[in-house]
Amino acid sequence: MSEFTIFENALIVTCDESHKTIENGAMIIRGREIFWVGPAEELPQEQRSAAKIIDAGGKILMPGLINTHAHCGDTLFRGLVEDLPLEQWLQTIWKAEAEVLGDAEICRLGVELGFAELLSGGVTSVMDNFWHPDQTFLAAQDAGIRLATGGIFFDFDGMDGNGPENRQKDAAELFDRFGENDEMFVGTMPHGTYTVGPENLRGAINLANERGGFFSIHAAETKVEQATIQERYQTSVIRHLSALGGLSQNTVLAHCVHVDDEELDLMAKTGTHVAHNPLSNLKLASGFAPIMEMQKRGINVTLGTDGAVSGNDMDMWLAMRLAATIHKAATENPSAVTAGEALHMATLNGAKALGAESYLGSLEVGKRADFILLNHSGAHASPMFNPINHLVYSATKGDVNDVFVSGRQLVKDKQLLTLDLSDICTKARALQPRIMAALKENPKEVRA
Repeated sequence: MSEFTIFENALIVTCDESHKTIENGAMIIRGREIFWVGPAEELPQEQRSAAKIIDAGGKILMPGLINTHAHCGDTLFRGLVEDLPLEQWLQTIWKAEAEVLGDAEICRLGVELGFAELLSGGVTSVMDNFWHPDQTFLAAQDAGIRLATGGIFFDFDGMDGNGPENRQKDAAELFDRFGENDEMFVGTMPHGTYTVGPENLRGAINLANERGGFFSIHAAETKVEQATIQERYQTSVIRHLSALGGLSQNTVLAHCVHVDDEELDLMAKTGTHVAHNPLSNLKLASGFAPIMEMQKRGINVTLGTDGAVSGNDMDMWLAMRLAATIHKAATENPSAVTAGEALHMATLNGAKALGAESYLGSLEVGKRADFILLNHSGAHASPMFNPINHLVYSATKGDVNDVFVSGRQLVKDKQLLTLDLSDICTKARALQPRIMAALKENPKEVRA
């Protein structure tokens, strides 16, 4: 087997800091890393003579997308609850989750369904927040997707059947089991400041700091959330997190829709990252995150899809397009978020949030070979004057043809190679009657 693989005849979009593109490009990978990338006419002949050659057929070759906020297991409840604000919506979803997710195997089934959707849509890395994170790690290893997840913190009995007294220990064990795998990221993931009190939040923050992991939490998503924290602690969500030591370069805050200037300054000063989830914010009527103000302050803004119950799919291409469009209307500024900025949110910025920009997020020598190939021969892609504009405003997840993570091919000609999609979907559909029955039984609500 050849040491090198060369992809040639490709339109390369590097997503590096300068957004370099190469019209007739080639890329050499060796093992799990990028060995060389550049114009085809400059391809080193010493490697070509000893390499496996793959003709990209003129497709776009670009980094895999990085989804920094998802709930993959919630694909089992896709379309179950609609047209409710977040607080009522959560109570309904939690009823359905509590019925089936005590079973770790069922949770893993949902995660695998989510991974299948993400990989098919060109996502090579995902930060996932869901019950039974040990099963999520195991599923990711089998599927080949790059995963960031960690211990869930919740002050009440969780939908996984576990209680708050076990959360700290379980989270620590994840670092022990998966912390040495350099293809994965381990952290702590409290649900929110309104479902996790100060003591358990400090425990999650301290554990992440002690073990060199990330800390991620839903934050300032709705006005009701802000009002709840104000009533309980006489402060706002971001100030509350700051006082607990929860803002840092290792922190990824999901949403941050309702934040003021002082809070934005705190986030910028500490290097805190934001996972913007435009579709979820729209569908749950949460509001418009002040993305322009974040960018002005140098806050690293990334993109997430949230779960398939709050957006009905996990489509990062739609997330990119929304990020690049809705803020233009909200601010009446056509340059509020440019195509290049939106593309970086889904690639290089995501790598920065993972603390992995040195080896992920762009096609550069020495970085991991996480990349995708996209068709651009359809009616929606013709003509194509600018590939970056095309990727953000015209491309769809259906254009993804091939997916590689660390040089390993996971999708080939639109077919998943590591997951049995037919079997996963059959098993997921079989759960529908049980889930619907759970909603009718109307169990006691979770206190929050």
